[in-house]
Order: sequence, then C-alpha cells, then structure tokens
Amino acid sequence: MTWQAQVLTLYPDMFPGPLGHAIAGKALRDEKWSLETANIRDFATDKHGSVDDTPAGGGAGMVLRADIIASAIDNAVKKAVENAPLIYLTPRGKLFDQMEAKRLASLDGAIFICGRFEGVDERVLKARQVEELSVGDYVLSGGEMAAMTVMDAVVRLLPGVVGSAKTLDEESFERGLLEYPHYTRPQIWEGMEIPEVLVSGNHKKIAEWRLDEAKNVTRTRRDDMWQKYLATNPQLSEKDKK
Repeated sequence: MTWQAQVLTLYPDMFPGPLGHAIAGKALRDEKWSLETANIRDFATDKHGSVDDTPAGGGAGMVLRADIIASAIDNAVKKAVENAPLIYLTPRGKLFDQMEAKRLASLDGAIFICGRFEGVDERVLKARQVEELSVGDYVLSGGEMAAMTVMDAVVRLLPGVVGSAKTLDEESFERGLLEYPHYTRPQIWEGMEIPEVLVSGNHKKIAEWRLDEAKNVTRTRRDDMWQKYLATNPQLSEKDKK
C-alpha cells in the first residue's frame, strides 16, 4: 500500500522540494508513497484570504486562526487513510527520533500541519487531537522544512525504498548507538591508512571493530544516548561501562 502524506501549508510550492530527489524522489515516482499539499489560505473566509490574527492578551507576531486551520484539517481528514495522525511541527513538541520515524512508517500515512508566525491557536490542537513534534531545539521560519525532515526519515523506512534492509539495520540509532566510521579506496590517502582490520577479510573481527567504534563514538559525542544504551544493555562488560 502507498504511504500517503498530506501537508497543510501556506507555501505549497515548497513541496516536494528535496523530497522530489534522490531516494525519496524515486520512491515518490515509484508510488511507494504519495504527497498532497493543501494551501491553508484556501480555507480563509474573507476576500483578503486572512488566516491569522493578533494574539489574545497582546504580544508580538500573529497567530493562525483556529477556525481556518480546523477547516483545513477537516478537509484533509476526509481524504486521509484510516487513523492517519495529525502532526503539527513545533519547537515545543515531542522530540522526533528514529523510533518515531518507525512508528509513522508502520502506519498508512500522516497529515502534517506547518505552522507560521507565532503558531496555531491552542484550541484547534486540542479539539482535533493533534500530535506535536519537534525536529530539534531551534526555531525555523515555519514548519515546512521540519515536515520534510520527518517525511524523509519515514519514507526511507518504507518497504522497497532502500535497496538493502541490512543498510537500515546498521545505521545510526538502530542499535541505540551512533554509526561507526566508514572508509573506502584509496587504501592510503595523505599518509593515512584504512584500519588494518577492515582489509583483513576477517568478518567476525570487522563486526567487532565496528561495534567497538560505534560505542566509542556514542560515548564521546552523545552521553545521553550512551547512558540510555548502558541502561538497556545490562550485560555489557565493565570496560564498556567506563
């Protein structure tokens, strides 16, 4: 079944953007997933196409109106696959990670709401049971780039999109670790050699080296991930725990 993505945005021309190229683009052309955009402004109720208003209580910026966003959401839900989650991209949302990408890939599709200005009226988020996701602790101009990030992470997990399933199994985050370093020809470059074990032909030792390197990279660069890895792997040696 084709994974169906709908995007509610004030800038539909931004899509598919990067998603129309490389792996995601090929999968889109091969109909392994589909993408439909809806312009939020099409649901405005005045001749000016107004979609926002000043924030209640005062303050800077503008807020997307609940009635306008609700109309856009309700229209999307009518066309969506069953149980497609409504996802609003916002810095205050739950942090998007590989487990969340897998969850979304296991569904038949999703509806993405791309905010602008100061955000969306809180009432529509509650009334329509919208999930909130964040792609990181920083602020973007709008939700479009965040939605593309989420969709790219999801699409590559769909069956048949990435050539080898083993490729996915060894990527960063799949084992709770960052990925090990990679090398290729030439064997010597600017005086630096490929680690000897990688050209030894001993696949058992290569696998051990890669796991050790993945642990080292995670330990030194992402202490939060490393501590979680230790907690979920109590059988690790004392050496690994240091």
